[in-house]
Amino acid sequence: MDGVINNFPPPFTEYACPRRGQANFHQKTRAACKDGTAGNVGLKVVKSIVIGDLSVGKTSLINRYCRNLFEKDYKPTIGVEFELKKYMIIGQEFHMQMWDTSGEERFKSITGAYYRGAHVVIVVFDLNDPHSFHATNNWLNDALDKTRNTTPEIFLIGNKLDLMKEHILESVREKSINLANEINAEYWEVSAKSGENVKEMFARVAVLCFDQAVLRETENLRDTSKPQIGSGGIKTSRNQSQTIVLGRADSPSGSPDYIHRAYSKDKKSKCCGGPT
Repeated sequence: MDGVINNFPPPFTEYACPRRGQANFHQKTRAACKDGTAGNVGLKVVKSIVIGDLSVGKTSLINRYCRNLFEKDYKPTIGVEFELKKYMIIGQEFHMQMWDTSGEERFKSITGAYYRGAHVVIVVFDLNDPHSFHATNNWLNDALDKTRNTTPEIFLIGNKLDLMKEHILESVREKSINLANEINAEYWEVSAKSGENVKEMFARVAVLCFDQAVLRETENLRDTSKPQIGSGGIKTSRNQSQTIVLGRADSPSGSPDYIHRAYSKDKKSKCCGGPT
């Protein structure tokens, strides 16, 4: 079954890893999953947002991970789309919602509304495009400003690794690792086109969030200043989909493995006042 994780995945590099001292699930997490005291973790949803400049490959990363697809024809995201991935982590059901946001400036005021309550911020840049790299700070600051009631995990992702030449990559990697440490992020290099490191990166995201979620459940933490993960629960009925109406975050529903990206057949005519 896709989404089964029984081992704690390692980071891409120990040089940019806020949790570098953690090499396994917390002892309390393992115990809770073994004796069935993990609480309602299986009914809750981790919310992750994927942000970054236009054409850095945000949608391609999600497509590669959830559907093992790579579309050569570029189609910019209009507004916001999402996927919901189902996991079985050391015997415990878990879910992660991936919000794919537009990189266009004109949609920022709309997409920003979907940042709220995020438990993971995944900032993507193109390893071959210095401008997209320098823009990551702005994207992250905007997201953190709107998720101030949570303390999200942060991942800095350099995409399009397949296009990089080794002698250039070394310099880019050094700068990226330095930035990741400045913003307290975990750094990864991936390729949505080839699939290199994509599955491993998302598995790492899921496991870190799962570990923290189980600890919160078992310790019965009730910090009212931080929203509980997926307080509304989830629906997993088969073959259902929803159109996301920008300006309203509806609860997702779909297949038990993952929810197919929900959008209208003609996004340009249905979303954000596009042409009819």
